[in-house]
Amino acid sequence: MVENRATGILEAVEALDFAAARQCVLDTVGAQTPAVETVPLAEAAGRVLACDVLSDRSYPPVDRSIRDGFAVRAADMPGTVKIVGEVRAGEMFGGTVREGQCIRIMTGAPLPDGADAVVMVEYGTVDGTAMTTAKTPKPGEFINRAGCETAQGDVVLRRGVRLKFPQIAMLATVGAATVEVYRRPRVAILATGDEIVPVEATPRTFEVRNSNSWALAAQVTAAGGIATVLPVAPDNLEATVRLVEDGLQADLLLLSGGVSAGEYDFVEAALARCGAEFFFTRVKIRPGAPLVFGRARERFFFGLPGNPLSTAVTFEVFARAALELLSGIAEPALQIVEAHLTQELREKGGLTRFLPAILDNGMAEVTPIHWKGSSDVPSLARSNAFIIAAPDREHYQEGDAVPVLLQ
Repeated sequence: MVENRATGILEAVEALDFAAARQCVLDTVGAQTPAVETVPLAEAAGRVLACDVLSDRSYPPVDRSIRDGFAVRAADMPGTVKIVGEVRAGEMFGGTVREGQCIRIMTGAPLPDGADAVVMVEYGTVDGTAMTTAKTPKPGEFINRAGCETAQGDVVLRRGVRLKFPQIAMLATVGAATVEVYRRPRVAILATGDEIVPVEATPRTFEVRNSNSWALAAQVTAAGGIATVLPVAPDNLEATVRLVEDGLQADLLLLSGGVSAGEYDFVEAALARCGAEFFFTRVKIRPGAPLVFGRARERFFFGLPGNPLSTAVTFEVFARAALELLSGIAEPALQIVEAHLTQELREKGGLTRFLPAILDNGMAEVTPIHWKGSSDVPSLARSNAFIIAAPDREHYQEGDAVPVLLQ
């Protein structure tokens, strides 16, 4: 449903296919520019870099050995040469290696003047102050030349990268004690429905605990956002409007439940009361077809279906992309691998289907889980992936390769 601005009436619109709906999210949210802040390096892990980072000098800054051994003149080898000194990592050799000479050298130590190769320690025989080898090293052997890793002024990290341990190592290497990153988006989570009770409550037979809010909070945190769980919205339009207004104070609002066509599903009407613009209200996927995406008061929102598998799937394939864009990720990508089915699979077609599954054997094999529908939390908990079944295919043979979305 979308609001007719002329009449104020919600009207049905055609459902989008999976690819079109995801592209709509990418194009719409991607037009925003996230806010930037500066944080200490110790707090940068997991954040998204907001600027290119340049190398402060060439790396390595000098020629250095990559093996323990002997720094030699290649022209003197093979043969016997005199050991005239030693150099370790963290110091420089003050002299020059001349004809018929070598020095002991440790991994990481600067190459002394006059030497142009390294003979590994296991290939040199030492007798007093003499080293003999049968090896014929080439000039440059076991040496990293100055600047071979990166030159001064080179871009070593690009804006928009998520800072994991390799990037943190790079930042520390170039002396970045503080880092410009995008501000982490604040995400409000609002479950709806009179049947929803707190996790600590004992539900009656017609009630369920609020698993969606806490599962979404975990997904939001994993995607780099800061989650706030709001009180459950009852099946009442005025109360839902008030809670939606609270949720629109965040950068992104995630609602679960209340987006179907039932008499007591108030989410879309409440959003319309808040001046919402709806980009789509239904997607051709299973589970999760009744899915709302829009913007109200300069904030994006998703109305996710209320059943837990539907909520989980629609967050991963749609809302996660929006959250990553708001975090500064330039091109959010679905984490998809290809694996081979361990058994035959039959599923009614017509929609893109995300089926709970177990990915195993080094992500080479995938086994569908027998599930009882989108309310089946035990099946979701047993799974670690979703098989993606194409809308135009209902039957897959054992051994067929299928795309698999990682959880």
